[in-house]
Amino acid sequence: MTKDKRGASRVNFERGVTVRILAIDGAWQRECEMLDVSQSGVLLRIAGGVAGLELREFFLVLSSVGTAHRRCALAWIDGDRLGASFIKDDAKPKKFAVLKR
Repeated sequence: MTKDKRGASRVNFERGVTVRILAIDGAWQRECEMLDVSQSGVLLRIAGGVAGLELREFFLVLSSVGTAHRRCALAWIDGDRLGASFIKDDAKPKKFAVLKR
């Protein structure tokens, strides 16, 4: 068994949580199970395999309604499982000018 290389503690889901992965450009999407998650990344089991998918970066969509999602970078693939790290958005929030009337 390989040593756990993820520094952050993780939450395991015994039965998996149904989520989706989505291409950055929206070209493809795939249903998958989230097996565990930490502050820094996620372990997924992909339904239908990963053949033909561009997985360097993708969105992990956590909700079928709303906008709960995280941008991910592929860490590794092993069969139908993959590990990904969350990409932090370091961009500073835009400042909006208040218009006076």
